[in-house]
Amino acid sequence: MNTLLLALIRALRSHSWLRFIGCAYILSSLGNGLTQIIVFGQLLHWQASPATLTLVYMLSMLPSFIGSLWGETLCKKVSPLRILIFTEILGLLALIFPLYGLLHHNIPALLAVQCWEALFTGMSYPALTLLFKRGLHHDELPAATAMETIIFASQVLLGTGLGLLLFDQVSLLSLLVIDALSFAASVALLLMSGSVFKGIAPQPEETAPVTQRLLWRCLSPLQKRSIMLLPALAAVGSPAMALLPALAQEIRPEDSAGLALPLIFARSLGQLCGPLILNPDKLQRYSANNGLLMICLGGFIGSYFLLPLSASFTYVGLGMIFSAHMASNIVFALGTFGVLKNFTETQVAKASAMTWRGQILTATFSTGITSVIAQNFGAFTALYSISMFSLAAVGVLLWINGLRRTR
Repeated sequence: MNTLLLALIRALRSHSWLRFIGCAYILSSLGNGLTQIIVFGQLLHWQASPATLTLVYMLSMLPSFIGSLWGETLCKKVSPLRILIFTEILGLLALIFPLYGLLHHNIPALLAVQCWEALFTGMSYPALTLLFKRGLHHDELPAATAMETIIFASQVLLGTGLGLLLFDQVSLLSLLVIDALSFAASVALLLMSGSVFKGIAPQPEETAPVTQRLLWRCLSPLQKRSIMLLPALAAVGSPAMALLPALAQEIRPEDSAGLALPLIFARSLGQLCGPLILNPDKLQRYSANNGLLMICLGGFIGSYFLLPLSASFTYVGLGMIFSAHMASNIVFALGTFGVLKNFTETQVAKASAMTWRGQILTATFSTGITSVIAQNFGAFTALYSISMFSLAAVGVLLWINGLRRTR
């Protein structure tokens, strides 16, 4: 059976630079996960206010909006691989902030590292997409989708998982050293990939007219759909993901941490496994199928809606969350594939940056409204109201886009 996982394995066997890139970003994701554990763990230890903890969450997303603008601009002038190396070096240097914060009990320093890491993530996203577009053959693009899925899931599965295991076992300074080593190793691997990758030269003469060609009104319905898929997923999925710890608290108030952590792990495992079972030869057909997309998003919401029924059956709840995020990340994979497939090399960096910014704004807006409703009416009321509204809105948008494509 042909799957995205097999497509990725074939591409890794064919391209040594892709092996280096994959290992580098898995290590980088590990480092980012450790950074989040260090920041959140220490803030909880210092009994930081709920407002501070909310600010940490916002700072882990919003600066990447600006970062994507910078990354999009840099891709017009600089090799994407050099941008990736530059952002990893900056990520390593940014660890000075948590070091200072830990040594001097300085909360703003811990908040600053979240801000900078989000900024660098936003800068690297369009560069990574452009690198995949340049380095892989047309029929190998599904492998890039699989690679992005693994990178996406690695932060929680590896970074957060390792951080949770070691948090009470070793000092935070030791965790910070492991964090720094992961970034340093990532930089080394990216430098090694540069020695074998042949398509890293900047192409300013081709990229100059990109902005003209990517005005929204000039895009085809298929291109608009590709850009909208990830923001649509963020609208439906972000409220549920943000509410997961609060849902665990309402389901099992006497042991919310004991339920929340396994649920978060099941979420990340589902995010990893869902896209990898897709048939790469059918991704184009899947991404154009409104029914499939709505089934995935509806299955995601339905699993969360049924979560309270699993209060007495932990493994049932874990299975529901695993299934929910298998479904949601199928949409994620189809969205990333659509951008790679439906935009040319000179357009893809800007298109991916547009997708990233839409995803960030949508997630921030929907999560903000969700938190207000949850504060006043409870987590489940917030989940039911926002998720149903978002799902209906996404359904209408997909229907309208489908009508335009058939004209």
